Amino acid sequence: MLSVHQRIAVVGAATATLTLLAAGLPTVATADGPDLSRFYGQKVTWAVCEGEGMPKDLQCGKITVPLDYARPGRGTLDLALARYRATGRSRGSVVLNFGGPGGAGVPGLAAAGKDFMGLTNGYDVVTFDPRGVGRSSPVSCGDGVDEIFGATAAGTDVQAALKAVKKAAGTCARNSGPVLPHIGTVDAARDLDVMRQALGDKKLNYLGFSYGTRLGAVYAAQFPKKTGRMVLDGVDTLTEPITEQGRIGAAGQQTALDDFVTWCVRNMACPFGQDRRGASEQVVQLVRSLDRDPVPSEYGQAFSGQDLVGAISQALYSKEMWPVLEQALSLLVQDGDTHGLTQLYGGASLPATSTPVRQGPRQNGGLVDAEDVPLDNLPAALMAVNCADDPDRPSAGQVAEQVAGLRTAYEEASPVFGQYRLAQVLMCYGRPKGTDYIREKVRDVPASKILLVGTRGDPATPYRWTVETAKRLGSSAVVLDNKGDGHTGYASSKCVHRKVDDYLLYGSLPASGSSCGPQDTDGY
Repeated sequence: MLSVHQRIAVVGAATATLTLLAAGLPTVATADGPDLSRFYGQKVTWAVCEGEGMPKDLQCGKITVPLDYARPGRGTLDLALARYRATGRSRGSVVLNFGGPGGAGVPGLAAAGKDFMGLTNGYDVVTFDPRGVGRSSPVSCGDGVDEIFGATAAGTDVQAALKAVKKAAGTCARNSGPVLPHIGTVDAARDLDVMRQALGDKKLNYLGFSYGTRLGAVYAAQFPKKTGRMVLDGVDTLTEPITEQGRIGAAGQQTALDDFVTWCVRNMACPFGQDRRGASEQVVQLVRSLDRDPVPSEYGQAFSGQDLVGAISQALYSKEMWPVLEQALSLLVQDGDTHGLTQLYGGASLPATSTPVRQGPRQNGGLVDAEDVPLDNLPAALMAVNCADDPDRPSAGQVAEQVAGLRTAYEEASPVFGQYRLAQVLMCYGRPKGTDYIREKVRDVPASKILLVGTRGDPATPYRWTVETAKRLGSSAVVLDNKGDGHTGYASSKCVHRKVDDYLLYGSLPASGSSCGPQDTDGY
């Protein structure tokens, strides 16, 4: 699930150096694993972020983590960090994750920092590019992303599709390098604990959006005694198989699209006219037409119906993006101009110069320059992390039995997004089996209270996932019911924003089951 913040374009951030303490390193118990003292003995050295578009008061740094926590001597990775300093007396840091998986935190905080300035009243506000994402050893699939989405096209033979997806998995592995087998959320959560220590905090205070809620829940399960004040907004599922996630996601996005079309036809500028039913059908026909006969994009590559669906899906995360989407669709319908839509979607229509970064021994996990981050990093990382977190690997025969029925179910859930989301069913074929830790172990977490925010009209993470995850976490979970629309509540609801800040800053929790009304989004 992509957070609302993932529409932010990737921009650069230079990092400062990391100081390793020469003496007095904390001792890390080795009874259950190797000694990690050299990683837990870090302190971050901060400096002003460099690069175009970077706020002058944003500071950048890095930490170093093991490539493989089971074998820490076999290589390391640097993770890019950024922070806004506390404006008053600081009680430590609050770490943000904007979602994805595949969302880079540093450019996200640079672009959306104003939303979090209230938290600087008590915290340094910190974010990071997770392993495999942004400047932190970014993964890439090259042309593999196109192959995966193309494999699910209507009428495609299932065996041919599986062959294409398996080939794409090999392409992703070659382009991504040694980080790919270690990119899952379990490893990312361990990185968070190294980060906590490097920031000088006894406990992790954390605000996670969308996929960031999965990361937060896994951290709390792994390190319950190190979990401080934690908020999970736009709660991801911990139990649903990928097949069900895709269907639910398609249905949620269709509801959001229907709401957009209802809004659009009230405006004379709507490219689909003023009849709602007719406008909805025109959207479906436009997608199908572009799948049959793609048009050239500004980069010279074909822009297909599935590229259009990807662009629409990004804009539906927030009502603030609806006017932008309306204008971009008008350019396409009236002039055949894809520029506005390619700005929304970084999918198949990438420039030919978008070369993947190959992680070699000489690079040794160091940060890459912002201009060298592959343009397909977000979708490549999304697939890699979701597959690493999913233990299901049906055989080719089992997939073939599933797909026909699933294609019908997905099309019923959404005639626009069904095919696009069906790619999730096949995307892990040919990849190693993922962990069962999240499904089996993330339950009854004996941590401090965790505030879960669920939004009733969320197109990406349905409210029922909030309820289900709260039950999984047990008595530590406190639910805030946001009765508004859009993906996540913190940036769109004054009520949610206030209650989240009150907990993080002052430890003041709302009663579990309390709510924020839809009227609280007005003017925010």
